[in-house]
Amino acid sequence: MDGRGLLEEAAALGIRYVESVPERAVAPSATIEELRATLDVPLTDGPVDAAQVIAELARDAEPGLAQMGSGRYFGFVIGGSLPVALAADWLTSAWDQNAGLALPTPAATVIEEVAGRWLKELLGIPVGASFALVTGCQVAHSTALAAARNHVLAQVGYDVERDGLVGAPPIRVLAGAKRHGTLDRALRFLGLGTGCVRVIPADGQGRMQVGALREELAREHGPTIVSAQLGEVNTGACDDLNAIADASSEAGAWLHVDGAFGLWAGASPSYRHLAAGVERADSWATDAHKWLNVPYDNGIAFCAHPSAHREALGIRSAYLIHADPDAARDPVDWNPEHSRRARAITVYAALRALGRSGVADLVDRCCRNAQALAAGLAELPGCEVLNEVVLNQVLLRFENDDETDRVVAAVQASGEAWMGGTVWEDRRAIRISVSNWQTNETDVKRTIAAFAAARTDR
Repeated sequence: MDGRGLLEEAAALGIRYVESVPERAVAPSATIEELRATLDVPLTDGPVDAAQVIAELARDAEPGLAQMGSGRYFGFVIGGSLPVALAADWLTSAWDQNAGLALPTPAATVIEEVAGRWLKELLGIPVGASFALVTGCQVAHSTALAAARNHVLAQVGYDVERDGLVGAPPIRVLAGAKRHGTLDRALRFLGLGTGCVRVIPADGQGRMQVGALREELAREHGPTIVSAQLGEVNTGACDDLNAIADASSEAGAWLHVDGAFGLWAGASPSYRHLAAGVERADSWATDAHKWLNVPYDNGIAFCAHPSAHREALGIRSAYLIHADPDAARDPVDWNPEHSRRARAITVYAALRALGRSGVADLVDRCCRNAQALAAGLAELPGCEVLNEVVLNQVLLRFENDDETDRVVAAVQASGEAWMGGTVWEDRRAIRISVSNWQTNETDVKRTIAAFAAARTDR
């Protein structure tokens, strides 16, 4: 089979899979051991026919795939892929551009410039902010906090990019008790360590208590970063950004916003109030592969201080063909990756196809479906919905930890829907994230029915 035939066969296999997802069992059907039995083959001494490799790869991998694009996949705030974004992703692979520098690939560069501008307009980020398209919110945190580290140390006369952290003034990071683990991990990556975190108590929904923040800010002086949150990962609760921005500004602290999925509330007139004050932050981190529903991987960092951003991440080498910064933007200066995929292409395609109203409708529909799920599940005997369903998250449990774990395992095993377990206030719970553009009323009803069946099948 020639190259064209191979690509056509792969496309046909991909289309067949995508079209079959809605009626497949949502959970994988094969175990790790079964997958090893088919996929873990000896590396051959010579070539294997490429068509055979693709056919066997599809055959042997599919039983081990979770249907993360399904309208009934509710785990880990994972969106599906809009058809236009998936098609753009296939083009991205076909074009195979290394999108680190502007001059070798001007199309990818301009697409990224436009996508970044559109994102700022939609999410309420100041027009002058810099941005970086990275692999996910984990790296977006690391990127934004690298700029924060540069800025807060420069304010006290210390050049961390030149002199490193040995001997640097200490930086304290104030973050809520219900912060996401990727924030702490980013601090480890950056050499600040988790010991720099001053934990601020949270309320019953996971929102940072601003009074306690003010007390902690007044306790010490020196380089300080405050991390607020839009969208607590279990409850969806959003911090009071205006109040936190007031406190941070008065203390001269850098304000970072973890908006992995909640930042997208700003794209919806119905939910924009949850992100009020977002424009007052110094940096932001979010994901496009969550609520924008583009393929993995696609995270975004924004920074209100482009000079600090570029000083922390920029690079110059004699062999690199750098653009005139007044004429074009070299992406390599704004993110940790040197060689990088042109991931802005999928963002551009999704935003252009949806427009402002389409993105708002996507957010609104997910939130409505979350509310419908919460209402239906709350009617089941023994079910307690634990959160105020303010966004797309539903947190629930049954009468005890054992029953909660049994029910979620039974729903997963049924193949009707998939969601994960969690712990909330030291008790087992079930976490449902509605993030997929395909989720509809039928998916909601089928999911509620799967829970009802799990409760009666004891």
